[in-house]
Amino acid sequence: MPATNLSLTGESAVVTGAGRGIGRHIAAAFLDTGVDVAVNDVDADALAEAEATLDDADGDLLTHEADASDPEAAAAFVETAADAFGGLDIVVNNVGIAGPTKSCEDLTHEEFMSTLSVNLGSLFNTTSAAIPHLKRGGGRVVNISSMSGKRPLEDRTPYTTSKMGVIGFTRTLAVELADHDVNVNAVCPGSVEGPRLDAVIEGQAAAQDRSVAAVEAEFRSASPMDEFVTPDDVADTVLILCSERTRHVTGQDLNVTAGVVMY
Repeated sequence: MPATNLSLTGESAVVTGAGRGIGRHIAAAFLDTGVDVAVNDVDADALAEAEATLDDADGDLLTHEADASDPEAAAAFVETAADAFGGLDIVVNNVGIAGPTKSCEDLTHEEFMSTLSVNLGSLFNTTSAAIPHLKRGGGRVVNISSMSGKRPLEDRTPYTTSKMGVIGFTRTLAVELADHDVNVNAVCPGSVEGPRLDAVIEGQAAAQDRSVAAVEAEFRSASPMDEFVTPDDVADTVLILCSERTRHVTGQDLNVTAGVVMY
């Protein structure tokens, strides 16, 4: 099958939390299609590694060490990207943390709120700073939620609460920005292969006094395909949602879960 032209060449994007993992794969997918991309992360070493890995792509890459949960740092990141690229067309809110694996009664207020501060605060900070730029010529916002934003996940109250909040933010903003030709959608990945999933499985195994192998098998068997999804599966979906092929798709929360969630 021939490659599909997604008509993104020459556009510019910011991707938060893109030093590694899904964010880096999203940045790579954009760069490979000719999009200029600014990425941020709190981890300077991860940013340096991302720059070394991605710097030979078609689009221009800008790296920026910043904590998106800090409003001033998020705004500075957005403005730096807009100045460097002469505008801004796409925002991908990818930054997020897994939060603690504990029962609700064992959580502290600080543990609960710190997860929301990163997973929802970063989303708000980056998007609100970018809206004036996006409204100038139409744009796209893609928020990375989770299948856990649609269903329970035992001992993960802060995380699931925040990811449900991402979907609410997405739908509301889609209505607010529709008249400005700005589309806002969410992607809800399932269990994505990589170190973060490994840590979640290990944490859940410890909390439930079960073996890591048993918890991993349970996670995998939740899929009708008996598979985890890959970071590239998520990146490809983001790319499509940012293209003209989906200009009438907004306010949606699209699953990339290998069939685990179908609603």
